[in-house]
Amino acid sequence: MRHAGRITNWNDDKGYGFVTPHDGGARAFVHIKAFQVSGRRPVEGDLISYDTAPDARGRLNATSVRFAGQRVPTPAAAAKGKRPAHQRTPPRRIPRLALGASFLLAAVVLMVAGLVPAVLPLLYLLVSCASYLMYGFDKEVAGKAGWRRTPESTLHLLDLAGGWPGGLIAQQVARHKTAKASFQRGFRITVVANLVLFGMLWQGGVAATLTEWLLG
Repeated sequence: MRHAGRITNWNDDKGYGFVTPHDGGARAFVHIKAFQVSGRRPVEGDLISYDTAPDARGRLNATSVRFAGQRVPTPAAAAKGKRPAHQRTPPRRIPRLALGASFLLAAVVLMVAGLVPAVLPLLYLLVSCASYLMYGFDKEVAGKAGWRRTPESTLHLLDLAGGWPGGLIAQQVARHKTAKASFQRGFRITVVANLVLFGMLWQGGVAATLTEWLLG
């Protein structure tokens, strides 16, 4: 018999949490991979239906999990070549490390070639290092009691200031913040805003003036 309950203590970064049954029984551990139909990521308070099974240590785990109202494809649909969502080829991953590193390398090459004022590539390198460290720290303390997480607004400010290449690299290396849609939307906005600011400083001659002042 399937159970019904609500998700509690959900950790979206790690992809797991617990489900508290409506019948008042024992809560069960639930992992993102246990969802049969994947249309979105779970959030705290989601109503789900599930089966249960003990793991190797005898702990209760939720299995064959579905969001309330979702349907699993029938055998007839599968026979027509329609595979369940959890069996479909996952979307192509964004090569974050390659994109971030390539941008920083291109900035340095343009600086060496004399096409870009030195202050801009140096700013990107320095702030990217700071952004990389902050992402890594936030990932490290995630889930640890007594440790204060880095606010997302701080990460966005660093990315806006030119640290987004380092943020991209950290997202892939640390596997952090890549699945949180709201954060990724904000991150993309900071990247676009930073590139616009980069262009204004470059074309307006402000970056060249700052470079002359720093090196002068």
